[in-house]
Amino acid sequence: MSGVSDAVEYLERKARPRLAHRHVAGTGPTIVFLPGYMSDMAGGKATALFDWAASEGRACLLLDYAGCGLSDGLFAEQTLLDWRGDVLDLIDARIEGPVVIVGSSMGGWLMLLTALALVQRDGPGRVAGLIGIAAAPDFTDWGFTPEEKAIILAEGELREDTPYSDQPYVTTRAFWQSGEANRLLEAPIPLACPVRLLHGQEDGDVPPDISLGLAAALASDDVQVTLVKGGDHRLSRGTDIALLIDSVARLTD
Repeated sequence: MSGVSDAVEYLERKARPRLAHRHVAGTGPTIVFLPGYMSDMAGGKATALFDWAASEGRACLLLDYAGCGLSDGLFAEQTLLDWRGDVLDLIDARIEGPVVIVGSSMGGWLMLLTALALVQRDGPGRVAGLIGIAAAPDFTDWGFTPEEKAIILAEGELREDTPYSDQPYVTTRAFWQSGEANRLLEAPIPLACPVRLLHGQEDGDVPPDISLGLAAALASDDVQVTLVKGGDHRLSRGTDIALLIDSVARLTD
């Protein structure tokens, strides 16, 4: 595939829902953007990154997880590892060579899980770098109160109002259990690639301490945490997106 594909493409799979994605070929490691929970590739950060990559002749892949955005499947039937499988399937189908994975919020957890799987399978050279935006590994642990966890286990799901959508956040028992089985912060994380972690100091959803804890857990010696004064969870202001693109550009040069 060459040039820019503004149109949405679909990856057909036998045993799993087909996946909507956008891909532009180019130089350097392929930039892979992983959106957050109940988010998709149409978001401002993903779109800005894709447009920048296309204008600079750099390879980039956007995607919607199964049950999200334009992809097939039911959201409530997906787990954290299902979505990791979606990312790996698209990387295998569309990308040759190294990747720089950019993960936003929950996408930051999937970024780590995907990188660990790629390194274990293909060797450390497959992952050229990671960039987390308010990365939220282990949020099934620290992101819910004991009362909320009890509701998830007893009733099978938790529904919460969210300022980010007109639809409630739904956390299913299967997703929560998948998250709990794949927590990362309580042990060393064996990733040695460069890592950049961007986090708003006014993030009311993912405490900045999560990025600091992640930096400490990573095996890499090349980890930088940037705390953005006045930045909220989304980090989607013009200055925030400029910081993101600058961070990606430096890691992919």
